[in-house]
Amino acid sequence: MKLLPASLPPVGGPAHPARRMQLVATGMLLAMAALFIIARSTVHLHPAIRFVQAFAEAAMVGGLADWFAVTALFRHPLGLPIPHTAIIPRNKDRIGDTLALFLRDNFLTPAVVARRMQRLDVAGAVGRYLASPSGGDGRLREGASRLAADMLEALDQERLGGMVKGAIAQRLRVMNLAPLIGQSLEAAMRDGRHAPVMDGIIHWADRTLEANDHLIRQMVHERSGKILRWTGLDENVANAIIDGLRRLLADMADDPGHSLRLKAEEGMAKLAADLQHDAAMQARVARIRDEIVDNPAMQRWIDGLWEQARSGLLRAVRDPGKAMAGRLGEALRQLGGTLQDDARLRLLVNRFVRRGAVGATAAYGDSIVTLVSETVRGWDAGTITSRLESAVGRDLQYIRINGTLVGGLVGLAIHTADTLF
Repeated sequence: MKLLPASLPPVGGPAHPARRMQLVATGMLLAMAALFIIARSTVHLHPAIRFVQAFAEAAMVGGLADWFAVTALFRHPLGLPIPHTAIIPRNKDRIGDTLALFLRDNFLTPAVVARRMQRLDVAGAVGRYLASPSGGDGRLREGASRLAADMLEALDQERLGGMVKGAIAQRLRVMNLAPLIGQSLEAAMRDGRHAPVMDGIIHWADRTLEANDHLIRQMVHERSGKILRWTGLDENVANAIIDGLRRLLADMADDPGHSLRLKAEEGMAKLAADLQHDAAMQARVARIRDEIVDNPAMQRWIDGLWEQARSGLLRAVRDPGKAMAGRLGEALRQLGGTLQDDARLRLLVNRFVRRGAVGATAAYGDSIVTLVSETVRGWDAGTITSRLESAVGRDLQYIRINGTLVGGLVGLAIHTADTLF
């Protein structure tokens, strides 16, 4: 918890506003003391000096009383253990508990959060920002970007990255891929989108046969008898086999109704059905899926995916203007316009945000209250004293100044009434 900006000088420093006002208040008290001494030593010169003496005397009393009251909040005046002084250091635990109860009763109850969230149009604000990201308060946008970048960099990257990568791997493990693959294959065959794949397989087989025909020739030569090899008929047999295979592949490529092609499509249809309904096939696909997820290459891919996502997030939050450019920026701007124009969507988003805030308050409100209380309890007396004095010390010194002036005016009024009546 931080009550002061980081740039504010320390309380004890001469440049601190509270320190300057303390010097002014103390200087005024000393000035009243000097004025009282001068007036008392010269009162015989003129009766009007008694009015000055009365003013200075009462001003000293008022200034000293307020000095004691202000000092007693933070420490023992003059170091003396006077009862009911150093109030804040002695009661810091009670202050923390009271502050925590105040937050809980006034801010962190589901009823209060729901009532306050009803007046907020979160969706409209987000829509206006997305639709016109260049408008609005640039300092707010830059500050939010810096805050998001600092938070992302401050998180434990090993732990956060492990959580994200573990979540990705776990998500992949629980996915039942077999029905998805089967439904996709069935839909592709129903719409005829499998035909280019089949053509590609046939052309690939033809190119493979052409590139490896020497293997067929060698196999025929090795398995032929001596007579076939002596007469050279093994070469004719090999040529016949290769030519027959090529004609078969050419017929399959030219004729969509070829029997072998229809047989292959029948096998694909059976595979699609087994992927959707056969438990044994689904278990086999699940085992293959788990082997792929456990493969070191897959783990490296997931690592790279996380690093790319983290780097992209950092680039986006560090340069929100660039992040809003391109297709992503156009999509976000369209979303912003939709949020502004679509009343029903805006209502749904606001309701979702309100329920999320209320749910978070109900789930974590007590934890936040406990955190505040324990944080204040964990502060030492010097820390809480210096932080509170930094926050309100300047106003407290104004109390001393006002007490000095008001005390002097009251003393002057009393002396005037005593003189006249």
